[in-house]
Amino acid sequence: DRPPAPVNVTVSHLKANSATVSWDVPEGDVIIGYAISQLRKDGQMQRSIREVNTTNRACVLWDLEEDTEYVIQVQSIGLNGESRASKRVQFRTLKETDWVPSNSSNKDDPTVQEMNRNLPLQTGEMIIIVTVLIMWAGK
Repeated sequence: DRPPAPVNVTVSHLKANSATVSWDVPEGDVIIGYAISQLRKDGQMQRSIREVNTTNRACVLWDLEEDTEYVIQVQSIGLNGESRASKRVQFRTLKETDWVPSNSSNKDDPTVQEMNRNLPLQTGEMIIIVTVLIMWAGK
């Protein structure tokens, strides 16, 4: 039996060139990874992300184009193959000017936001860091 498809797929932390997709997986089957299909709404660019050996239920999508509509679907990867795709989720990235804070020093200005520097590294980021370190050490 194939694993169940992910549910409650949502997109958050929208920016001009990135967004975070998260989902839930119904209980029961052993899930060893996920696959994300990302398609620009105009059909011009498709990207597939696969990650195994992870229990993460979220992934940051990078290198998105500003003010562009995308459609994503998520699949669970189990010991017996991949699930059917989740329901399609559509979102639009922000314009570059929509999220850049102003130069205002007024603390009450809602456009001035404090950045959280305590964010944990995502699995994909950690893999990139380790790969760069290995390549650097090999020189």
